[in-house]
Amino acid sequence: MNDDADQQHPAPATPQANPGYAAGQLAKALRTALTHDDPDTRHRAEERGRAWRSVLTGMANGLLGIGSRTPVKGLPAWVTPAVLRGGFATGEPSAGGPLTAYEVEAARRAGVPQDRRALFAYWLSEDGLAQLCELLDSGRYEVTVPEEAALLTVAWLARAGETDAALTLVEELAPFADRLRFAPRPADRPAPDAGTVHRQTVAEAGQSLARRRTNAAVETQREALAVWQPFGDELLAHWLETADAGQPDTGQADAGQPDQVGTRVPDDGWHERGAELLRRYRDLARRHTRCTKHLKPKENLAILRGALEETVAGRELDARWLGLLRHAVTSMVQRRGLPDSAEFRALRREQAAQAALPSHHALAQLVLRRLSGLDQQAGVAEVAPLVAPVSGEEARETGLPVRAVVPAGVRRPVEAALSAPLGTLVELGIVPSAEVLAELVPQLVAVTAAQAHPDPALRTLAAAHHRAFAGRRSLLLLSLQRQVRAEELPWVRAVAGQRTDSEAGEVSARALRQLGELTVQAFPGTLLPNPLIRELSVLARQAELGAPLVEELAADIFMGTFTPKFLTAARIAAELLGGGSLYERYYGIDYRAVRNLAIVETGEALTRSYGARTSPGFAKLCVEREQSASSSFDRQHGYWSPAANGMVIEQAQILTTHNLATLVHRVGIAPAVGWEELARRCFVTVCRLTTRVQANPRPLPTIKDVAYAWRQLLFHLSLCTPAERTRTLAWLSEELTRHPAHVTARLAPALTGLHQVAEGGRPDEGAGRLLLGWTTDGHWLRTEPASTA
Repeated sequence: MNDDADQQHPAPATPQANPGYAAGQLAKALRTALTHDDPDTRHRAEERGRAWRSVLTGMANGLLGIGSRTPVKGLPAWVTPAVLRGGFATGEPSAGGPLTAYEVEAARRAGVPQDRRALFAYWLSEDGLAQLCELLDSGRYEVTVPEEAALLTVAWLARAGETDAALTLVEELAPFADRLRFAPRPADRPAPDAGTVHRQTVAEAGQSLARRRTNAAVETQREALAVWQPFGDELLAHWLETADAGQPDTGQADAGQPDQVGTRVPDDGWHERGAELLRRYRDLARRHTRCTKHLKPKENLAILRGALEETVAGRELDARWLGLLRHAVTSMVQRRGLPDSAEFRALRREQAAQAALPSHHALAQLVLRRLSGLDQQAGVAEVAPLVAPVSGEEARETGLPVRAVVPAGVRRPVEAALSAPLGTLVELGIVPSAEVLAELVPQLVAVTAAQAHPDPALRTLAAAHHRAFAGRRSLLLLSLQRQVRAEELPWVRAVAGQRTDSEAGEVSARALRQLGELTVQAFPGTLLPNPLIRELSVLARQAELGAPLVEELAADIFMGTFTPKFLTAARIAAELLGGGSLYERYYGIDYRAVRNLAIVETGEALTRSYGARTSPGFAKLCVEREQSASSSFDRQHGYWSPAANGMVIEQAQILTTHNLATLVHRVGIAPAVGWEELARRCFVTVCRLTTRVQANPRPLPTIKDVAYAWRQLLFHLSLCTPAERTRTLAWLSEELTRHPAHVTARLAPALTGLHQVAEGGRPDEGAGRLLLGWTTDGHWLRTEPASTA
């Protein structure tokens, strides 16, 4: 970092969150609440609007300090705040609000006033503690927010003879007894099976199905096929009887003379049959109102019906009506043939079969009936019976066609409720992304982390608490503050001495290795999301592997500093990739210097910035590497430019490999498919993402993802044997030709640069380009290729 930049753009002494973001979210919520067609969506938007309004009010009156670990005035860090998008606390605790139904029922049974302080006192009585101990032993309770585990911990401590610890915990909880709920919700079933997970419960799958509405467009088409087209056919056949082909009157028109319609009206009851058709039309129009095409004057059916009304009323068709009528009949016959032709009948049979297909809404209601008899708070053990075709008995009960197939859109919510090992859900595609994986991992980590407690009741409680704590949304934090960890919560600290970490460490290490392998293999080329990193970090700390896992930093609030674990992670990468690896040469890294820097800083007192430990050497190295391409701290962009900050952050990700080296070198992951296959999968991801750059008005987020996938490609290639690497490099060139021309043109410079590095050169020589994600200028990857312009 140069001196001029320091003088021109000093970091603020007291960083504050920008209220402009909250104001923008409020405006967005209000707009949705006023304009959206769906009433449920409008209602949810109104709720968000009220929450964002409370954020702005709290920031204005000083009750909220957004950017702090204690954002709500008067509440300690361990209290779980309600958090909105972007990490903004609303000012309300998640365990607060009106009494829940189970709290009201508990107060009624206990004979105490319906307020939380009275309930708190009751739970500490002899009867209350006895009920809590029953819950502990049965495991039939739900901890939805971390605070609901507090009184169960008190009961366990009291039963275990840890009276002093129980009293200390009660003293810390008591000041908030009137605001927060500290007791769990009783449940009808024990804790879930430790070996399986599910994305949704049966109840949640049912809610998804219940929200399916009748598709207006589909039902309109169904009405057109089932009602109006058959009626139009009758009108057409009726008018074709009036075509004079110079033949004896047989009641049927000559196929070759539709343009002579209206020449001669048969005298065999034609007017009476026409009057009956008009009566039927009025009845159909009254009962079937979705399709309105028949009401449009220029439509063929409306012309045929209007002409018939004129004729039945005894009025002779003038030249205008005859012209319209004959044009309509001729066009209908030319398009589909005569009503008595084989082709016409085949078309109408096919359309009738299509119209007879049951609606997705009706089939969703059937599947909902099948789900109603299952445990609503669990997953499903088997999906196939729930989405099987309609049985004969169900057809008789519902009116649905027998053997009607349940469509994919109705199957998906049920599949999301499948309870199975995590690897199975990934293999079946039920877990489609690393972000969804991060939502499920806490269920497994909870059980693994709880193994440190030998007491079964405490182990069950610890697992339930971990699942609840994993749902605690991250706060927007400034000045390198750290998110609250579970071990900082008073009830977790109170039982910390009950842990036996020896065996638990081995279990955690094994679980960490399995989850790491699953993630890297299932989602190649994807950055590990921060929620997943936090869960893996829990296992890493318990396993004591010395495996620092680093989060993705937000460019808009980055303050130019890094915590020491970033340098430690870079040193691990140096141990794995140093000595001239393809990765080291491609990105121009001097991993020997990184190792020396880590040794020096480890032996010195680390710098503190805003009260947090930092690694100034690592920050300086990232800035210097970024400045080798362009200055992110110049007068034009300034220190606080998100793009400039992103360039520095990207250098940190390059140096650390963003956890890949740590997972390989310290955790010991070894994906079964091998590094060569992973490199190929990463390149497929690169090509797929590059496809989205074409005609994209905002391509930079996609280009950033392309660079992430490219970096993982380089990492996996560096772990291949020389023969595997040579084979894969040749495959990359072949694979690129299988993608659209604009993808080939865009990625050709990057692939050329990679080949140049493999041959001992640099990536940015000649036609080659170094592929990075962030830039303060126009990115070369977004430029429209000349060959496809």
